[in-house]
Amino acid sequence: MSKGLFITGTDTDCGKTYVSSLIIRALRAERVDAVGYKPICCGDRNDALELVDASDDVITVEQSNPLWFKTPAAPHVASMFENAPVDTQALVKARTNLGVDHQVVITEGVGGLLVPINGKDYGVAELAKDLNDPVLLVVGNKLGALNHTLLTVEAMRSRGIEPAGLIFNNLVEELDTAMVTNKGIVEDMCGVEVITDVIRGQREIESWPFLELLGL
Repeated sequence: MSKGLFITGTDTDCGKTYVSSLIIRALRAERVDAVGYKPICCGDRNDALELVDASDDVITVEQSNPLWFKTPAAPHVASMFENAPVDTQALVKARTNLGVDHQVVITEGVGGLLVPINGKDYGVAELAKDLNDPVLLVVGNKLGALNHTLLTVEAMRSRGIEPAGLIFNNLVEELDTAMVTNKGIVEDMCGVEVITDVIRGQREIESWPFLELLGL
């Protein structure tokens, strides 16, 4: 059975795709057959295309992204606009199918943890629970990241998800006082380890924290 990680974030544009691609490339550099899965795209399909590229094109964009809404909105809203109900079990099955042929599947969620996918009762958190992979939280490091991170971790735990770690993604090159101190403070306040810290424009990431999480 394949292994996997689920990547969610503190917000839209916090760097989920960027970080997911770095993880996939790092694992593949260690000869791990890792591929990227973006179950839902809304608007363009660029996130899925980036994951396919990071996967060395061993999968198609349709395999990586089985559900593509053209409307740039939350999946639940996009599905209403396009009159196309979301089959959540099909999203789970597509992930399972990728795992049949590949050793590791890195799943990138859409938006933040509580983005609705299919009404008020099924969102990104419920999809993460259905896929049952360890969940990593990408933190877009900026002023306000403490609040966003603590709220997201609290929401995860209230839904029975214990975060496997935090990944700090520094969104700008010059760090202010808040950005420099966020990492240590958030670890102390929520008890979740920051497993790596990504600087803006970083091209590679160390593989060992992810190999460890995957038990490889």
